[in-house]
Amino acid sequence: MTRSSSICAVLILIALRLPAGAASGDLRLTLPPVVYAVPGLPMSIYYDNIVLTEHPESYQFEVECPIGSQEASRWTLCATAADVGDHPLRIRIRSQSGAELDRGEITVRVVPRDAGADKFVQLLLVGDSLTAATAYPNEIARLLRAPGNPRWSMIGSSRPATAGPGVAHEGYGGWTWEAFLTRYGPPPETVTAGTLARRTRSPFLFPTDGDMGKLDLPRYFEEHGEGQPPQIVTFLLGINDCFGADPEAPDRAINAVLDRAEVLLGAFHESAPRTLLAVGLTTPPNARESGFVANYQGKYHRWGWKRIQHRLVERMLERLGGREDEGIYLVPTELNLDPLAGYPDNNGVHPNETGYGQIGASFYAWIKGHL
Repeated sequence: MTRSSSICAVLILIALRLPAGAASGDLRLTLPPVVYAVPGLPMSIYYDNIVLTEHPESYQFEVECPIGSQEASRWTLCATAADVGDHPLRIRIRSQSGAELDRGEITVRVVPRDAGADKFVQLLLVGDSLTAATAYPNEIARLLRAPGNPRWSMIGSSRPATAGPGVAHEGYGGWTWEAFLTRYGPPPETVTAGTLARRTRSPFLFPTDGDMGKLDLPRYFEEHGEGQPPQIVTFLLGINDCFGADPEAPDRAINAVLDRAEVLLGAFHESAPRTLLAVGLTTPPNARESGFVANYQGKYHRWGWKRIQHRLVERMLERLGGREDEGIYLVPTELNLDPLAGYPDNNGVHPNETGYGQIGASFYAWIKGHL
């Protein structure tokens, strides 16, 4: 990820859907309620990530905002201290003939760069292979080490060799919301050498008298958090949960997944009512079909997953949005991820270093905004 020496301020985009023209609905413009950016860290909205189309280049995206700049594939901002405050941002989508197809209005809120500098925050990062790769947890840690940040620590039973100083998490390849609730395999001593024990047993499940796994978050906090729950728990899940859904009719599968997500989030809120539960909106696919060909040899395609992922984000916004009183917050991890430069050409859903850095920046920015 490219590091910027210029000062960027915290950015919050608050989305408001507006009535659109008769052709509206085809592109299904989808904007989460809030997006954040932090000092020294650019933040962008990639057009491909907010609409449902195979060819975003076939449309005209018009962005009106007194700060930031519009480019061919995105709107981007690197604010200065002079930009602190609220700024209106409007997005309009037009056909090549100029007909308006959809639009949305957003508020850009620039916040001072030293948010949370006098505080301490303990983090728990939960996820699938994107978290297991440890690249975005490392990026969060790198950003938190910069001046103007809170003191911090991360808890978790996974500390891979690639983890930087102080970095830990609960991220495992192939895992789902369901797995963290129910996966209760062999104990660590019976796992084949070289296999991570937590891939067979959820870190949040513990044995009972009948050796049946029981969700016990207070015990997890006791063992990993010195008896105290973390101030913030982040979640980045959804790819494995929904990847095999029917692209033509994904709602049944998506609703079942969100039912399980609500169970896990509810358990965290019950055990740690003051903890902020930051749910990352499931990340978009590689813009190249070649990534899916390399991984799946024709079994799964980019457009199929794009339709599922876009609908999943819509449903997450509908079901999990506006529930801050239950400790649930949404993090727009899907907006700032470059679907082209943020991926290698041979992987459909796993970003490259640039993309992982952008995910880390989105989580870091959200953390700063809630301190």
